Amino acid sequence: MKKNVGLWIDYREAIIVELSDVGEKITLIKSDAEKQIRFAGGSRKDGLQTTESIREKKHDANLGTYFDKILSLIRDAELIQIFGPGEAKNKLAKRLEQDGLKDNVTEVETVDKMTDNQIAAKVRERFSA
Repeated sequence: MKKNVGLWIDYREAIIVELSDVGEKITLIKSDAEKQIRFAGGSRKDGLQTTESIREKKHDANLGTYFDKILSLIRDAELIQIFGPGEAKNKLAKRLEQDGLKDNVTEVETVDKMTDNQIAAKVRERFSA
């Protein structure tokens, strides 16, 4: 069965639109990874971890879990379109590359916040040809 996927992503959520021979399916995945806050200064003091480095490790772990959830739904897609407003789309594309799915990614595009219907329409437009 042919399956193409488009997804809008930021650090809070991903909206995944799957197009297949069976039809269209929209899935929302929420993230536990908050936007990373940077503080001035180093991340270690006197050999001990600071709050910033602990928060950064937790953020990275949550982001990994978030991407794992997304990958579980899109891994079998023939083509993948990724779009969104910030850096999450680029980090996901890099993760797909690490997992050997780079050739499946057709596009990584910067766009603002969109409604579910706008996202679905963009994905349908991309894969309608």
